[in-house]
Amino acid sequence: MIINAIKYILKFFFHVRVKGNLNHLNHDKLIITSNHVSFLDGILLGIFLPVKPVFAIYSGYMDHWLIKLTRRYFDFLAVDPADPMAVKNLARQVNQGRPLVIFPEGRITVTGSLMKIYDSIAFVAAITEATIVPVWIEGAEFTFTSRLKGIFRRKLFPKITIHVLTPTSIAMPNVTDSSERRYIVGEKLHQIMMESRMASRPKLTLFDALLEAEVRYGAKTPIIKDPTVKELTYRQLLQQILGISCIVEQLSSPKERVGVLLPNAVITVSTLYALSLKNRIPALLNYTVGSQALNCAVTAAEITTIITSRKFLQKGKLTHFVEEVKGVKWIYLEDLKESLTVKNKLWIGFYQFFPRFLKRTAKPDQEAMVLFTSGSEGSPKGVVHTHTSLLANVEQIRSIVDPMPTDRFMSTLPIFHAFGLTVCLLLPLYSGCRVFLYPNPLHYKMVPEIVYDQSCTVLFGTPTFLNNYARNAHPYDFSRLRYVVAGAEKLSESTRELWYKKFGLRILEGYGVTECSPVISLNVPLAFKDRTVGRPLPGIVTRLIPIPGIDQGGRLQIQGPNLMKGYLLADNPGKLVAPSVIDEKGREHKNWYDTGDIVDIDQDGFIIIKGRQKRFAKIGGEMVSLESVEAIAHKVDAEAIHGASIKSDSTKGEAIVLFSSSKNISREGLNQAAREMGISTLAVPRDIRIIDQLPLLGTGKVDFVTLQKMAQEG
Repeated sequence: MIINAIKYILKFFFHVRVKGNLNHLNHDKLIITSNHVSFLDGILLGIFLPVKPVFAIYSGYMDHWLIKLTRRYFDFLAVDPADPMAVKNLARQVNQGRPLVIFPEGRITVTGSLMKIYDSIAFVAAITEATIVPVWIEGAEFTFTSRLKGIFRRKLFPKITIHVLTPTSIAMPNVTDSSERRYIVGEKLHQIMMESRMASRPKLTLFDALLEAEVRYGAKTPIIKDPTVKELTYRQLLQQILGISCIVEQLSSPKERVGVLLPNAVITVSTLYALSLKNRIPALLNYTVGSQALNCAVTAAEITTIITSRKFLQKGKLTHFVEEVKGVKWIYLEDLKESLTVKNKLWIGFYQFFPRFLKRTAKPDQEAMVLFTSGSEGSPKGVVHTHTSLLANVEQIRSIVDPMPTDRFMSTLPIFHAFGLTVCLLLPLYSGCRVFLYPNPLHYKMVPEIVYDQSCTVLFGTPTFLNNYARNAHPYDFSRLRYVVAGAEKLSESTRELWYKKFGLRILEGYGVTECSPVISLNVPLAFKDRTVGRPLPGIVTRLIPIPGIDQGGRLQIQGPNLMKGYLLADNPGKLVAPSVIDEKGREHKNWYDTGDIVDIDQDGFIIIKGRQKRFAKIGGEMVSLESVEAIAHKVDAEAIHGASIKSDSTKGEAIVLFSSSKNISREGLNQAAREMGISTLAVPRDIRIIDQLPLLGTGKVDFVTLQKMAQEG
């Protein structure tokens, strides 16, 4: 009677919902594993799940008043994770047929994310061979019974959802060492809990996710700024988004791909969300490439309108794009300031306070963003991402790290890169973290000063940028940093050592590609292995295709919720090419992606990058086609033979080496040819080697394998 009364009270005040198939709980040996976000968790599971379990409770919580109050209605078993007898007691309950509820973290989260998983608790599931039913509690972290005061915006009666997920199990590993067995089963349970978080995530659009963050962290919470704009709260950012949305609605059509050529700035973020709100697809154009590449991008995505800033074009010396990029209408944000009507302003004034009433037509699985990367011949490919794929990658990252509202992100990576967009913008915005947008990552002296001035705690960058920041920084500039993450190119040992010796900080290396939103794997404090790029994120399935001549590892193919919707190609404008791969037996698999990277995966699941099969160089995080390098050389001397290769570079990761049989090749001539061809000067090599005869294959083609060896030998 009392239990039913409590159930109705909780349902009325907290709108408690149970999602999932409750038949999953019908097993003789059952262990329910749940995240632990509040003191209400045990009561919620005991009342709303159709089983009468034994609750394994961390012994330090047994004297809490809520536990004492409910002890007469529920069965509790005090557990000390360090006590070997605890495992036996828990296993005995399971073997007797009693459903067991375990909180694998052992304690209530103080970060809002998953914390350490105790091996001993996972060991219970393995030795009993019980069925594990993961449960994810959502919303209770915002009650006053959580331990997140000062981190989350707590409320009296937040909505609570209990997700009952697909059953699984943990097999006892076939190893003799007991500590190794415990480690393996602990990691398996950790993976189960991370997958549970992913499986229970809501399906939202980018704009809806922003509204959810506003509700979660508070409309008046300061969230974003740049060097020219004071810090905006969620509500002030929404006000700017609404204003721009009134304008873009008049200048474009629903589902139109609209080019965005803007720097890292708050106005850029507002423009992206304004387009998304009105069901337009922002196409983020890379302003560091030549006009030829920009024209290819415009053609591939069928862009007819580009939003930019006259001041930005002038300051960046990019005004030539207006003449050289053909067939588009240029819209300047400065010209639109006075175009808002009184009706528009009233509309903005209402909906900034009541955004839930906004009419929104975009769907989670529709196109959300177009990013651009280099194709096999140097022409950019449009990489189309949905709202779901981008938000899935954000959630995958949040499953393994703990971004908190107390964090401050320093964002120097350009938003037109997937790395800069997802990791340096979307992740902090949806996690309640403050973010400082800086337009130029090459300001190596200024960036450390800003990190110090803004008390930033998180810094992402390419190894090239991180190396230069470290060399120009005062030892105290990075004293507040708790996460330093490198990606986009290989992290050199010298950069790793420099950060550790000068600042006492360990760089966490990750790996990703634009087609995967971009993060595929990441080293984190909970799972770190030196000289690897971490384990694949939750939800990602990997496969290695054997490569002739390589004994260990193979070409990496992946599948996951963060995978792109498809490519847009310049030679077939507007037509979406869905991702697919060919396996080692010649069979096609749709919705898989072939990275072209040769990797190995060790016994603990960590990825080691061996090399790249594609003929590209990665210079400062930018992919440069070696074929475009050769095309520039042919422009200078069409009669000679030219071959481009790469070598390791301690500062930039990789450097281009041009081999040529021409006596007329010079860097000045290559620079001029690149400008004439509209190709980025990144493709102009500094290392030019004149040789009488390039190594050739029997077919007459250049032997690039031999060329690669020559490039490394110097």
